[in-house]
Amino acid sequence: MNDQHPPGDPPLTRRQLRAAERARARAAAAETSAPADREPAGAAHPDNAADPDNAADPAVPMPDDGDGQGVPTPDEGEEPTTPAPWAPIPRPGGPTGRPRSRTSGNRATPSSPPAGPPDAAAAAAADPAPEPTSRRSQRRASRRGAAEQKPASRAGRDLKGAIGVGVGLGAVLLLSLFIRDVGFVVLAIVACGLALWELARAVSTRDIEMPLVPLLVGSAGILVSAYTSGLEAMWVAFMLTAGGAFIWRVLEGSGPTALRDATAAIFAAAYIPFMAGFVVLMLTGDGGPWLVLAFIVLVVSNDLGGYIAGVFFGQHPMAPTVSPKKSWEGFAGSIVLTVAVGVGMTVLALDGPWWAGIVMGVAAVIAATVGDLAESLLKRDLGVKDMGTLLPGHGGVLDRIDSMLVAAPVIFVVHLLLVGN
Repeated sequence: MNDQHPPGDPPLTRRQLRAAERARARAAAAETSAPADREPAGAAHPDNAADPDNAADPAVPMPDDGDGQGVPTPDEGEEPTTPAPWAPIPRPGGPTGRPRSRTSGNRATPSSPPAGPPDAAAAAAADPAPEPTSRRSQRRASRRGAAEQKPASRAGRDLKGAIGVGVGLGAVLLLSLFIRDVGFVVLAIVACGLALWELARAVSTRDIEMPLVPLLVGSAGILVSAYTSGLEAMWVAFMLTAGGAFIWRVLEGSGPTALRDATAAIFAAAYIPFMAGFVVLMLTGDGGPWLVLAFIVLVVSNDLGGYIAGVFFGQHPMAPTVSPKKSWEGFAGSIVLTVAVGVGMTVLALDGPWWAGIVMGVAAVIAATVGDLAESLLKRDLGVKDMGTLLPGHGGVLDRIDSMLVAAPVIFVVHLLLVGN
């Protein structure tokens, strides 16, 4: 027997023996999970191992050193609050030497012993559960979603889609103008029919039902009459279309509702096919395809100049209650670009004086802006953002030709007076 354990010392109780077994189990778990280069818990110091007198026998209880804090006697009956003096001292922070933290699951907390058998506790300590990342994953997902989103243009529309649609429409327009001009008439009939359909859908949000069938038939009649017989025939066709739409609606029912619907139909006939008939009238004169091309280029230059100047320099809204994105700076940009294009087209394509190009450019900007604002006012009154979605980046067909419809009769008259045909 070790000389540090006097022969007359009282034997250990069962409770003290169980505490010693638990201490040995914790020490064994620490030894298996600790790195190889770390000193295992409970290992004897080399100096103590060299001295047989200082070697402690874990099976033998240590004697009382006379300070009254030795091993309690069996009649005290209390669990020792500190580990037995012969048990290996565990490393700070847990069996693996890592700081403990409060986590979910069966992981040990600073105030509770490890759950389950010693091997399971050691495995859990060696391979801690991952920290909950619900908020972190949400932030990462939101950052990925923001990176994947396409950056919106400063004008608030799909710029790439608008350019692609514009290039496609321009190609079809050129082919119809310079290969066979009848194709342009067909294109105008299709565009006016789609615009009438979009307008009928838009006004239906206010419980206005326009008679679409007579409007579509009359629209084709107006454009064909303008192409074949001129201005007088176009006017007669418009009157017939207005009267036919009125009678069609009255036959379906009378009263204030019918009068309202018939009035909306007459407005639609005058706004879309009758205005578009002036473009067909331009086509029928000498050098008609070049005049139509000059007209369309002037209107496109108005939109392009206003877009560029408005995006980079727009500060003063022109009509904030009707079209908040239109600015006076954009209007000035439209005038600059459209006048330059008008002078070039008049001199090179129309064989007219350069000053006529200035007048045509200014007139085109004013008329196109009025047409754009008029349609914006109509959409605001109907409570819709766009008349349709057929043309990505532009909205509907009526959203694309709204400025052309008002500018067509103005350019027709200005060209007739200044250049002649």
